[in-house]
Amino acid sequence: MTALADSELRITEIFHSLQGEARSVGLPTVFVRLTGCPLRCVWCDTEYAFSGGEILGLGQIVTQIKNFSCPRVCVTGGEPLAQPECLALLKLLCDEGYEVSLETSGALSIADVDKRVSRVMDLKAPDSGESHRNLWDNIGELTPHDQIKFVVSSRRDFDWACFKIDELTLSGRVGDILFSPTHGKLEPRELAEWLLQDKVPGRFQLQLHKLLWNDAPGH
Repeated sequence: MTALADSELRITEIFHSLQGEARSVGLPTVFVRLTGCPLRCVWCDTEYAFSGGEILGLGQIVTQIKNFSCPRVCVTGGEPLAQPECLALLKLLCDEGYEVSLETSGALSIADVDKRVSRVMDLKAPDSGESHRNLWDNIGELTPHDQIKFVVSSRRDFDWACFKIDELTLSGRVGDILFSPTHGKLEPRELAEWLLQDKVPGRFQLQLHKLLWNDAPGH
């Protein structure tokens, strides 16, 4: 490890679980959940990560990750990019040989994220209450190594997402376009039927961790 390991981050939790969504769903993964988020999506399921946490050096974080003997790491939040030293952590994890993904809201720039990282970036639909926070400059930074996620609460959200896929030519820009029904607000079967009926170039997903562990922290 380099001098990057001297940097520090505020961490809510580090845990080993199955990836609940996105391209690597079902695979054992170490999650590093950073504390803090500037957004307040109405359906947020990680409000416990808004504050608190523990200050850890990057070297300490990597040591904890190594204890799990797992090749995959997902850096999440909150909004991990709200802490500038997140960029150093992502680079360090890549240098250490991990398969790294980043879950980000799409409200902060991804331009300086290490290109070895698969960026799983939300586009906030209207019912999130935060669609005005989408940073559209991020679209030009995306590559087939990255993934776009739409969390859908209503038909309005779904139609908005379909429009954005066409408007931004997302199917030719990213490797995966992910659709998630808002847990407890939209019947999953309804979203699945919309995707089939409209022949949308996206992947339906349910949050596996909610099905297995009822969304308990640490899973």
